[in-house]
Amino acid sequence: MLGKSARESGPHARRAATLGGWSDVDAELLDLGSTTATLSTVANLENLAAVVHLGHPAQPTPELERNLLSSDRSLMLTAAVAVPSEWVWVGRTADATGVAIVDESGMRDCRHALRTMGVSPHLVPTTTSIAERIQLAGDHGTLVVERSAIPAGFQELPGSAGLQAVPLLWYGLLETPDAPVVFDTPAQVWLAFGPRDDHRGSLQQSLGVFAAAEIDLQHLRSQRSQAGPHVFLTSFTCESSDVLAHVVAEFGARGVENRVLAVLTGQQFLPGPDALTPVWSDVEVSAP
Repeated sequence: MLGKSARESGPHARRAATLGGWSDVDAELLDLGSTTATLSTVANLENLAAVVHLGHPAQPTPELERNLLSSDRSLMLTAAVAVPSEWVWVGRTADATGVAIVDESGMRDCRHALRTMGVSPHLVPTTTSIAERIQLAGDHGTLVVERSAIPAGFQELPGSAGLQAVPLLWYGLLETPDAPVVFDTPAQVWLAFGPRDDHRGSLQQSLGVFAAAEIDLQHLRSQRSQAGPHVFLTSFTCESSDVLAHVVAEFGARGVENRVLAVLTGQQFLPGPDALTPVWSDVEVSAP
């Protein structure tokens, strides 16, 4: 059985399941409720997995990292696939320019493109029916929906081409493996760890474990922990499960709590994660 959270786009999640070979073509996914409920249900119901939005294999979304690390330790992401965006901008008439009704997953994926297009979005829960969205839009309003969900009487607007700027959408398979994932070709690994003592140099010591294993971190984020010290969330390419087992063993020997959140086969996940153009300070700092 395969499901998804109620906040996720149904057409995109189903496309991911098909492309990833996780379910039959056009198979419906179970609606598992909120993100928290989805994680809990997958952890407690045998033979159930879920399709979840990743952000990017090399740069997970902070929300997903937080939810995974605070959920049952049996949960792990075991595969990833990129899905072409199906988002379109539609209206009753070709010259419709009113506010755009868009749900949570649409806003997540299209917010930058909508801003560039000059479209004014009105956010609604993903569970809002198409009929309710049409009513909210009124006679002159517009909708941002998946192409397969365009309602009768609506047409794609000329400005909809701006949504083609939305990159491929990355989804993953969340399940509860019976045993540690074994791999002998490169894979993208998400590993969370928490130094036993949050003292000066504790992070440096932990990073030394990665350096000794010749692992180049592609993603590193800190998060305050209610258990005391900070936790750190990483993503990196790992050559084999033996290398990963060595890193985990080294952390264990140092009393560093850790947990593997994902093992995603592959090392070229294109397009890459969002990139920015930094503007650095031009002030020179000189030693006293």
